[in-house]
Amino acid sequence: MTEQELQKLKYPIGQFECPENISKKHIADWISTLEHFPNKLENLVKDLTNEQLDTICRPDGWTIRQVVHHLSDSHLHSYARFKWTLTEDKPVIKAYYEERWAELLDSKTAPIEMSLFHLKSIHTKLVYLLKTLSEADLNKSFIHPETNSEVLLNFNIGNYAWHSNHHYAHIENLLKRNHWI
Repeated sequence: MTEQELQKLKYPIGQFECPENISKKHIADWISTLEHFPNKLENLVKDLTNEQLDTICRPDGWTIRQVVHHLSDSHLHSYARFKWTLTEDKPVIKAYYEERWAELLDSKTAPIEMSLFHLKSIHTKLVYLLKTLSEADLNKSFIHPETNSEVLLNFNIGNYAWHSNHHYAHIENLLKRNHWI
């Protein structure tokens, strides 16, 4: 496999490219993506067998099961980051080792239904919160400790909409390659 082919498997929709000027339409579209993502994901994976769920999405990647659990874990962190940022002055958020979380037994073996349910719950709360944010709220920021960079909430909405679609594409592309859909 060439490096270019591997990069296409790693980033099937490309990397997140945030517009320089984030409009109200960008925010509304991203929130809509987050609102509909849990049901969209569930419809994609609900009929998969355990064997299919334990299929790796790409070389050196995670299984479908691990991706579903990762989405639940990651979006829980995202929700907390939004809440911290809205209630503190430029908080330094807590980073986590997502690759280590994905190797824990629950991520590798637990039924995906628990994470699908969790994603529905966390996205319902997140979307409700995001729809209430003012322009001033959207321009609040947190500090990411790994990069020491300041991350605006309006950017973070887009980043998590992208993150949803990014991992959805990992799973969907595998299902297509294997003729499972």
